[in-house]
Amino acid sequence: MVAQHVFDQLRVRVHESTPAMARDAAALASAAIRSAIDTRGHANVMFASGASQLEFLKLLVADAAIDWRAVTGFHMDEYVGLGPTHPASFQRYMRDHLTALVPLAALHCLQGDAADPTAEVARYSALLETHPLDLCCLGVGENGHLAFNDPPAADFEDPLTVKLVRLDEACKAQQVGGGHFASLAEVPPVAMTVTIPALVRARSVLAIASGARKARPVRDALLGPIAPACPASALRRCPQAVLLLDRDSAALLGR
Repeated sequence: MVAQHVFDQLRVRVHESTPAMARDAAALASAAIRSAIDTRGHANVMFASGASQLEFLKLLVADAAIDWRAVTGFHMDEYVGLGPTHPASFQRYMRDHLTALVPLAALHCLQGDAADPTAEVARYSALLETHPLDLCCLGVGENGHLAFNDPPAADFEDPLTVKLVRLDEACKAQQVGGGHFASLAEVPPVAMTVTIPALVRARSVLAIASGARKARPVRDALLGPIAPACPASALRRCPQAVLLLDRDSAALLGR
């Protein structure tokens, strides 16, 4: 049983359990990917990393109806200074949970260990400009961030496609809490991220937030002002977006 709501222009679907939410997310993503392939012969898809995406990705890559050879993948952020074999690298996450399992046409990744991060940002920006996204799969951070657009760096009118940002303390704490680093001191201070306007201009946007730790940012995103203080509130301006929640992440929304 799914409860459906609309907050401004954002559609929200609340499930009783995380597995039910993941199944719905995989079905919606599959439909968007297959529609793009049927229409244009190819799909450009941006994937998120993190614990909230694991069950969804596991179901998505198992979908035999998707011709993965017609899919070009992207990811949305990376730590500056981390190579592709580092356990916390998002490029490694994409390899482990995506390209090791399905034959994508290509996966374009931000190179965290690039010698010139500014040039790497420009390179990736150019790739995204020439590959309009059919689907962007998002998570919502514990501080409300989308990708690494933390509240201090989030800009709903950002003219850039990809940029360098300094991570705030709440974001660093989430990375430590997720087991990616042993301490705050180990978290790289700077990251590359796709900007909010570039994320939400995808033809379809699918956001996932699960678990009790996401209840406060979900409440702020849906019931608070639409403002960079909660970057995920930008989704309320997106009629092509859907936010999927489980019972725990929706707990502070009331009736």
